[in-house]
Amino acid sequence: MYSELSAIVGSEAIKYNQLMSDYTTFQIGGPIDVLVEPDDTEQLCRVLVWCRDNNMPFFIFGAASNLLVRDKGIRGVGIRLADRFSRFKVEGESIFAQVGIRLSDLARIAADNELTGMEFAEGIPGTLGGAVVMNAGAYDHEIKEILAEVDAVDSDGRIINFKPEDMKMAYRQSVFQENKMTVVSARIALSHSNKELINAKMQELRDSRASKQPLDKPSAGSVFRRPEGYYVGPMVEKLGLKGFQIGGAKVSKKHAGFIINAGNATAADVLALIEEVQLRARQEFGVDLQTEIRIVGEE
Repeated sequence: MYSELSAIVGSEAIKYNQLMSDYTTFQIGGPIDVLVEPDDTEQLCRVLVWCRDNNMPFFIFGAASNLLVRDKGIRGVGIRLADRFSRFKVEGESIFAQVGIRLSDLARIAADNELTGMEFAEGIPGTLGGAVVMNAGAYDHEIKEILAEVDAVDSDGRIINFKPEDMKMAYRQSVFQENKMTVVSARIALSHSNKELINAKMQELRDSRASKQPLDKPSAGSVFRRPEGYYVGPMVEKLGLKGFQIGGAKVSKKHAGFIINAGNATAADVLALIEEVQLRARQEFGVDLQTEIRIVGEE
């Protein structure tokens, strides 16, 4: 059945029954039926059309850095846009890049070319694609500030160009969450600056991140969206849940807004811990905490 897929991407770029725990930064997740890694937009379009024509569910991911995959895994085809989908080109004050490039790598490319505007992305573990879809941000900046245009593909394999006014960017939101289109590339608009100043700022943010976040433990980053009027970390700490653990899932002692895989955690452990934090937040603060991480897979 999958021979046509193999012909599209090549036998070296298709795998079967891969554990998603090998791909997520949480190091958690059951098997995915088929995993393909397209090399370019043409291959991706052909894969999407194949999925449509064969009524095959598909799931697209990159670095899987904000992803919790349930223990039963994912049915259908996983389309990974990462290392094989990470070409870039610098032109003047713009960087054109495929969405599989790591955001932190893109920040360093900008710095090497004396371009400022991406310093905030230093240390963010996700890809450009994930950043666009989620409007990722850090240190009071968001990806929407530097997005000049985005190309996305629909289920018919058509490429559609989006300008900033079309993207409906808001806090951790974009139009790409609504229209289910697949982001394939973006143009980042930056400006020239002093390379030493850029690198100094990136080092400052790198040190800040290392001092505040549990970077030495598997996690999916900030678990919850920030509710109006609150910061999640201090809220969870006030609930007395810092260091609280269910199975192998643990609220980080370094930053209570993170849940870490303390060892052999399952998705069920993480979900139970999320529910406990949400329940306590409702009881104590009257706040409904919404997850920022994506939770996917067969229940």
